[in-house]
Amino acid sequence: MALYIFTGYHVGLTQQALLQVTSPSAEKSVISFYVLDSDPAETLFAAAGYTFGILKTQDRTNTDQTLRLVSQEQELTLKTREYDGLAQLADALSGGEIGAILLNQAYLALFDELPGYEDFPGQLRVLSTQNVEQPVEIQPVKPPSQEQVINVYISGSDTREDTLPGLSRSDVNILASINTTSREILLVSTPRDYYVPLSVSSGVPDKLTHAGIYGVQVSMDTLSMLYDVEIDYYFKVNFTGFVDIIDALGGIEVQSDYSFDAYGYHYDKGTNLLDGDAALGFCRERYSFSSGDRQRGKNQLAVIKGIIQKAVSPSILSTYTSILEHVQACIDTNVPYDLIASLVRRQLSDGASWTVNSYSVDGTGDTQVPYSMSSPVYVMVPDMTTVEHAKELLKKTAREPAPDET
Repeated sequence: MALYIFTGYHVGLTQQALLQVTSPSAEKSVISFYVLDSDPAETLFAAAGYTFGILKTQDRTNTDQTLRLVSQEQELTLKTREYDGLAQLADALSGGEIGAILLNQAYLALFDELPGYEDFPGQLRVLSTQNVEQPVEIQPVKPPSQEQVINVYISGSDTREDTLPGLSRSDVNILASINTTSREILLVSTPRDYYVPLSVSSGVPDKLTHAGIYGVQVSMDTLSMLYDVEIDYYFKVNFTGFVDIIDALGGIEVQSDYSFDAYGYHYDKGTNLLDGDAALGFCRERYSFSSGDRQRGKNQLAVIKGIIQKAVSPSILSTYTSILEHVQACIDTNVPYDLIASLVRRQLSDGASWTVNSYSVDGTGDTQVPYSMSSPVYVMVPDMTTVEHAKELLKKTAREPAPDET
């Protein structure tokens, strides 16, 4: 899905439309005040006398900013009580110790990972919401002489909304290393449950997927730490954008390692022609495989390969008159407009073929208490031999010579 930004943008698209996607200025966090659904309070003013539970250390910048905004804009000074983690926060509200909670909406998804608390978000009702924005760092464009290798973090969000959500977990985490000289692409997939230190966790391990709730830069920096490589840009897409991109391509061919049924579709071992919804089912399925998430990651890489192979074909490169307009609300990237336009012009001019390689790092399942939670949950402890191999593959891609130099 992500190499669409390198080969799939048609030069006929308006610069204004393209700049809307490639010029992010801020990341939005949605912070809400919640009560139990059975609570009589209907507004934040009606609950002004309640004690509001908040997380003691996690997401405090957004929490404190929200409390300041409520104080300034609504002249409400709310009483708060701190809790170490989500389970403690939920227990306090359910047990009547507090009357309400203040929480980043991105954290609601974490209850899915806590045994016994999966249904807790469904018991809540929103009293009020604040949108809190944090500036996004815009990466400077490298000089042309330094653009031989471009590393892009691809983040996929498991939502089917018409727009990208605010900060959220990243369910797909792929590092795309593109050597524009040799026309070689390496896709490295990292499992969402990988148990690694985040760039903001002071060495304490967490699930990689949780990095997304702290912002895309944290996800990028965390993968940079893991693979010892500089990541230049990011590309975020939710599942609605993913489906729309593939449908706009007229479907793609995907190679499957197994025959299986999922989400109302049948997939054959070998070549499959898939539309957007069928490709999404192919990417999401894990229960049909003994290796579960590992095979799901490989299937995601297979779909991205299929998108690249379709997008670079001459018949497709000349037909992108409306794709961006269809999907711009569901994608977000900081890849500079000038870089995208330059790469597309080059591809249209020479029509060179690309070699796409992929690799998935592995690990061992375990139960640990990650940085973003206060209770033990499933994690995947990295197999560092596979991480080291990924590093070597990244180095090889970076130094791969141009075709006429071999």
